[in-house]
Amino acid sequence: MSDRIGPLERIDDFRWRLPATFRPGMRVPGIVYADASMARRIVDDRSLEQVANVATLPGIVRASLAMPDIHWGYGFPIGGVAAFDEEEGVVAAGGVGYDINCGTRIVRTDLTAADVRPVIDRLADALYGDVPAGLGSRGTRETDAALERALRDGARWAVELGRGWDEDLTLTEEGGAMPGADPAAVSRPAKDRGRTQIGSLGSGNHFLEVETVSEILDAAAARVMGIDAIDQVVVFFHCGSRGLGHQVCTDHLRGMARAAEAHRIALADRQLACAPIGSPEGRAYLAAMAAAANFAWANRQFITHAIRRAFEHVFQRTPESLGMRLVYDVAHNIAKTEVHEVEGRPRRLVVHRKGATRAFPPGHTDVPVRYRAIGQPVLIPGDMGRYSYLLVGTERGMRETFGSACHGAGRLESRGAAKRQLCGIDIAERMRAQGITIRVTQPGLLAEEASEAYKDVADVVAVCEGAGIAKRVARFRPLAVIKG
Repeated sequence: MSDRIGPLERIDDFRWRLPATFRPGMRVPGIVYADASMARRIVDDRSLEQVANVATLPGIVRASLAMPDIHWGYGFPIGGVAAFDEEEGVVAAGGVGYDINCGTRIVRTDLTAADVRPVIDRLADALYGDVPAGLGSRGTRETDAALERALRDGARWAVELGRGWDEDLTLTEEGGAMPGADPAAVSRPAKDRGRTQIGSLGSGNHFLEVETVSEILDAAAARVMGIDAIDQVVVFFHCGSRGLGHQVCTDHLRGMARAAEAHRIALADRQLACAPIGSPEGRAYLAAMAAAANFAWANRQFITHAIRRAFEHVFQRTPESLGMRLVYDVAHNIAKTEVHEVEGRPRRLVVHRKGATRAFPPGHTDVPVRYRAIGQPVLIPGDMGRYSYLLVGTERGMRETFGSACHGAGRLESRGAAKRQLCGIDIAERMRAQGITIRVTQPGLLAEEASEAYKDVADVVAVCEGAGIAKRVARFRPLAVIKG
C-alpha cells in the first residue's frame, strides 16, 4: 500500500495525516480516519480543505479530526471533530451546524419480525399518522411558558408532561437536558419557528425506521442494552432541533463574524465565523445552543411517546408489556465542555462534534450506570435501503478522538447528483421489492436519500472498529421507513 494518497500521509491502515504544512496558518495537523479506498475519495472531495481550515482556528488542541463519513459541510466538514482549549480557544457555530443536536434514538421491543410483518402496513400508517414528517411539518403548538420549559429542561419537561418514562432520561445523553441553557439567548424568530414543531420529524435525511436485528457481533454488550436475539424488532429514528436550531445558528453566525473581526481572528473561510469561548458572543452562543439542544431532546422524547402510542394502538398492548424501553439517545451535532487528558494532564476543552457521535469508554462517569461496564452506546444509522449499527465507545477512542466516532454513512453524492443519477428509477417500488414498507411525504425526494447517495455504512463502522475508536455490537435492517 502506498504511504501517500494525494496530500495524505498513511499512519496505518485506518489513519491518515494531513500535514500542518498543507496550507499556511495550520496550527495542528489533520487526522483522517479512513481505509485506502475512502482516502482516495476524500482526496477528491473539498472536505480536506475544511479539515485544514479548522486546523487554523485559535486554541485548537492536538489535531483537526475527520471521521470516515466525512463530507463537505458548512465551514467545518460533516464528520469533523475539533477540541478547543477553554481559556485560549474559540467556539464556532459552523462546528455544530444548523441542525443543533441532530441525533439518534433507539427504542427496543420484545416483538419479533414474525410478530410485525403481518401488520407492517397498519403499523407504518400509525407511525406516519402520529409522527408528523416533512418540510414544515407541525407537531404540538406550545405556549410561551411551555416553550421556555422545553428550552431549559429538554426531555425532563416532556417526561413531566407524561410523554415518557423516568428511565428514558437516564438513558439519554446529558439526561436529556444540557446545563447552561438560557432561553433568553434564543431569539423570538427562533422561538416562533420552533413553537409548532415539537414532536415532528422534519425532512431531508431525518427518518423513523422499524428495524430488525440482523446480526449480533458482541452478545454480552448487546444483552446489556436489551438486544437479545436475531429478528428482534427495534425502532431507530433520527432528527434534531428543526427550524428553531436552524435559526439559532443563523442568528449567532452574525455575531460571531463581528467577534472574529473584533478579536482579529484570521478566518481561512468566512463560514468559520467564531468567537473566543469566554467572550460575550461565545457565551451567548453556547447558552442558545444548549437551549436548542434541549429543544431537540424534548422533540425526540415527544416522538418516542408517539411511537409507543402507535405500537399500543396496533398491537392492543401497553408499551410496557411490549418491552418498549429506550436503548439510548445521543447527539451528533453539538459543542460540549469536557475534560480530556492532553499531553499527560487534564484540560477543559470545548469539543465540537459535527456529524460525529460521542463515544465514551467503559468506566466513564458520563456513561449511564447501566452501560458503564461496556461503554457508551453509539448509534450509527446507514441509508434507508441497507442497514444501521449499534456500537460502543472505547478507551482508545477517548485518548485519540476525544471520545468520538462516526455518525452515519456519509454522503457520496450531492442531492442534485443523486437525483440525476437515479432519474427514472422508482425508489419506493425498489424498496418494496426489498421487503421494506415506505411512507413518505414527498416521493420525488427519495432519490436524494437512496443507497447510491451514501457510503456503505458497513465500511464506515469497519474503519472505526479497525482503528479501535468504537466497537460493533449489532446490526439492524429496515422493515419500514417513515420519511419526510
